[in-house]
Amino acid sequence: MKTASARRPFECPYPDLMEIVLLDQVVKTDYGQLDVIWILDGGFDGDSDRYFAGQVNGLVGASASSGVYINLARRSGGSHVRMVLREAPPANDDARWEDVVEVSFAIPTGHEVRWCSWAGESWGALKAIIPGSYRMRVSASGRDEGRDGEFFHGVVDTYLVQLWPDNLKPDAILRATSEDGQYWHREFGSRR
Repeated sequence: MKTASARRPFECPYPDLMEIVLLDQVVKTDYGQLDVIWILDGGFDGDSDRYFAGQVNGLVGASASSGVYINLARRSGGSHVRMVLREAPPANDDARWEDVVEVSFAIPTGHEVRWCSWAGESWGALKAIIPGSYRMRVSASGRDEGRDGEFFHGVVDTYLVQLWPDNLKPDAILRATSEDGQYWHREFGSRR
């Protein structure tokens, strides 16, 4: 497990809001790859041992020092992704999500965070995320449809990525109901 660097506490610049929306769009990608990186040449390079070392889940790899890899079910095309920065953990009772996992990671001081798809096809800055340690929950709906509907016109899989400041702790599978999610837990996960 990585150690956390010193961090400033997160203070929401909008006191009446519990979260800041960082991304809310259809992300076009190939190989189902979405990364949150803080090193420019970071991003999933196919080395699942490095990204999933010590983890039980196979959907979100957070063991590499360069960023976090989010495995989208749809190999190519577009998947809807909403990413939010929160002050505190979300509730665990949202049953509309078929697959839910959590990971922890630490962003070193002096690094800026951005999201990117495979080979930097699309990307954007995540300026509200400052160096420090975070917990990330990724909730997914439509993974089986995303896997099977690669060439379907329109969005078939949806993801909610929630981040909040927290101490580092082991990853967790909170819900695993799709066949696709269970496959990736067996393939990339189970390394702890």
